[in-house]
Amino acid sequence: MLLSIHVKPNSKTDQIGYDAYGNLKVKIRAQPVDGKANEYLIEYLSGIFGVPKSHITLLKGSNNQHKKVEISGDEAKLSTILKTL
Repeated sequence: MLLSIHVKPNSKTDQIGYDAYGNLKVKIRAQPVDGKANEYLIEYLSGIFGVPKSHITLLKGSNNQHKKVEISGDEAKLSTILKTL
């Protein structure tokens, strides 16, 4: 499953949801220094979707707030989780 995500690092809490336009938005506590926010994002998404970190790949946006992420796994399960956010 391919996801386009807007990430807001250095937030007070971790949170995932949709913005007013229906785009996936993730707030994370990690600071955007030395790739720590990207590592934390992968760890956070792994917990949300119930997949190992190795099943999540950052395709684009390693130095940007707009990221493309690929999650490998059961498409039906991943879609169901997305709908409940």
